[in-house]
Amino acid sequence: MVTPYIYYLFILWLPFNMKRSWQMIWAFALGFTLDSFQHNPGFHAAACVLVAYMRPFVINLLIPQEGADTNYEEPSAKSMGGFLTYIIYAGILTLIHNSWLFFLEAWQFGDIWYFLSKTIFSTIINLSLIILTELLFVRKQKFRTNTI
Repeated sequence: MVTPYIYYLFILWLPFNMKRSWQMIWAFALGFTLDSFQHNPGFHAAACVLVAYMRPFVINLLIPQEGADTNYEEPSAKSMGGFLTYIIYAGILTLIHNSWLFFLEAWQFGDIWYFLSKTIFSTIINLSLIILTELLFVRKQKFRTNTI
């Protein structure tokens, strides 16, 4: 029932200054690669492209306009102003990814409780794996200043 996916973490880690079109191209390539190994007709590619499309909106909601996106290169707990903000960022995009992926797999809301429980429990497990990954693999980020 629970399906853990962590591959889309690479979409979450894309730089702030990357254009949305390039984010969506990279996301499609990542999802299409996974689809080709799992013999799915584009489910992961569609979910990844949706996450890449929604990512700038979520970042703009969670970070002030003159915030971390001008001072750091990529999202992390440090660059987003705290671990809670990063967890909310990852949680929203994880929920979007899982709900769209599981909807495409079932292609219906016939058994709505199964769909909701699978989406929520998979989101919790995926978010736990993202937190574990963030704690185990610390990314070194430099604070960018306006001086050269």
